[in-house]
Amino acid sequence: MTTAGAETGHVTGTADKDYNLIWFTQACLENALRLQTYIQDAEREGDSELADLFRRAQGESRNGAEQAKTLLAQRLTR
Repeated sequence: MTTAGAETGHVTGTADKDYNLIWFTQACLENALRLQTYIQDAEREGDSELADLFRRAQGESRNGAEQAKTLLAQRLTR
């Protein structure tokens, strides 16, 4: 069991900040995929307003993933 605020990298072999960046990248990519389903569901029901909301959110998820991938690439080459 870990205590709040303690570094847990000794358990995973990856520093928390690096693990968090990897997790964030994955979460953004998974969210973009999930939102594609939501867009299709909204379109199937003829709800263009909702589909547009999900498209904007998908774009933000893609943007977050791209920023995180860039930062990951920079850090992996150090």
